[in-house]
Amino acid sequence: MQAWSSSVAARADARSHRPPAVAGVFYPDEAGCLRREVRRYLAQAPCVAGPPPKALVVPHAGLVYSGPTAACAYARLAACAARIERVVLLGPAHRVALRGLAVPAVAAFDTPLGAVDLDRAAIERIAALPQVVASDRAHAPEHSLEVQLPFLQELLGRFALVPLAVGETSAEQVADVLDRLWGGCETLIVASSDLSHGLPYAAARAADRASVEAMLALRATLEPLQACGAAPVNGLLLAARRRGLRAELLDLRNSGDTAGDRARVVGYAALALSEPPAVESAGSGAPPPVQ
Repeated sequence: MQAWSSSVAARADARSHRPPAVAGVFYPDEAGCLRREVRRYLAQAPCVAGPPPKALVVPHAGLVYSGPTAACAYARLAACAARIERVVLLGPAHRVALRGLAVPAVAAFDTPLGAVDLDRAAIERIAALPQVVASDRAHAPEHSLEVQLPFLQELLGRFALVPLAVGETSAEQVADVLDRLWGGCETLIVASSDLSHGLPYAAARAADRASVEAMLALRATLEPLQACGAAPVNGLLLAARRRGLRAELLDLRNSGDTAGDRARVVGYAALALSEPPAVESAGSGAPPPVQ
């Protein structure tokens, strides 16, 4: 791990790709099988009309566990997919100790569905922030970002990616990064997080409902025991509150509802955050004052 510098940015090699770390474990490693599975989850997701989302909160377990919930969020993109050119994707760093937010130096992330190019120009816009570090090591084993890519590839086709592995950091620091990347309707923000871990089914339902109520109120108060992606989600919630976004719950369940037993479960939620009509049509701009 090292602080960002222009020399680090310059080392991004057009030939260097991050290979999949969890293909064949969290999702199928054969392209046809993976595409069919993603399409099946999307087809089964309820078609709920609503405004085009500026941001999504999605889970990141294996597809058999959290795929149905993730699909409920991604299905909302169908009507606005054609205008999305960039995805800012942030999730917790599970396997590498990290302070701040890590950006890789590679040129692309690979999945069985193909390569997703990184938006190096967007990455340069956050390079000077002290909480941003360069670390391929933080990204190499990380699943919280990788499992989102097949859904995005299926729905968006070609898009540019800004992947952020989030370690120990504050909501304010995450929100400051998002401020520089916010953009307009061409930019989608996706925060990856599961909810409670290891609770019995009924206790998990109660705990996760409380966590979701905080997210719906845009309160950046989640703790790691409530959500493994508390840091990235809190940062998104703070940035969303500054801009007057509205949060909507699309799905809430746990592994006991999908493919696991109910003795110890993991919670999953899908939320969409949308801009008010006047803001959404105007694109990017200075955020309104927090009330």
